[in-house]
Parts: sequence; C-alpha cells; structure tokens
Amino acid sequence: MKLFLPSSRATNVLLIVGFAALGYALYLRYLAIEQSTIGLACGAGLDTWLCFSRKVATTLFQNSVFGIGALAIAALNFLRPTLVLFAVALALACIGLVLYNIVLSSLAIGLLILSLARREPEQE
Repeated sequence: MKLFLPSSRATNVLLIVGFAALGYALYLRYLAIEQSTIGLACGAGLDTWLCFSRKVATTLFQNSVFGIGALAIAALNFLRPTLVLFAVALALACIGLVLYNIVLSSLAIGLLILSLARREPEQE
C-alpha cells in the first residue's frame, strides 16, 4: 500500500504555491483592505488595479468563497488525491486563512493533511 506523498520536487512546488498565496493574501489584507487611505481613495472613485483587487477580494471573502472553495476542493482531494487539487486547495486555504475565512479554511487544511494518509490512486 503506497501512500499519497508528494515527491521532493512536488513538495518544493507546493511550498512555492503556498508561500505565494500567503504573501499575496498578506499584501491584500494589510496594504489594500485595512489601509484607510486606500479605502477612502477607492470609495471616492479611484480606478486602479489595486482598487479593483480590493473590491474583488472584499466581495469574495464576505461571501466565504475562499473557505468554501478550499473545503470543496480539499474534500475532492481527500476522495481522489492529486497534486493539482492539493495545490489549488492549499492556495485557497492560505488566502482564506488570512482573509477572514478562518473556520472553513482550517477545515480544508485538516482535510489536506488527512489526504496525505490516503492510498495513492491506482493507475488505469
């Protein structure tokens, strides 16, 4: 019985995906969403890429899209583990943890950890 464990190369890619998602989420939260000057400027009608990113991220985390998406993809990965699903769920969970979707994103992280104890899918 071979477990679903990423190789060292895949682990490095997963680390890059996780840290990149975490870094972008931290950038959005602390330099775009929580900055009052940027909030006032965007509310006054400033049309920049930062204001658009702020508006999209705010809409998504208010509707728990990051947490729900991370949990759904992590559940799919738990049923049939693949590296692509693992990477997408990891990225969404990292963004959700920073952008206020803590409960669902932490459940997704738990499912991702449990998926490492699953058997590798058999080749067809």
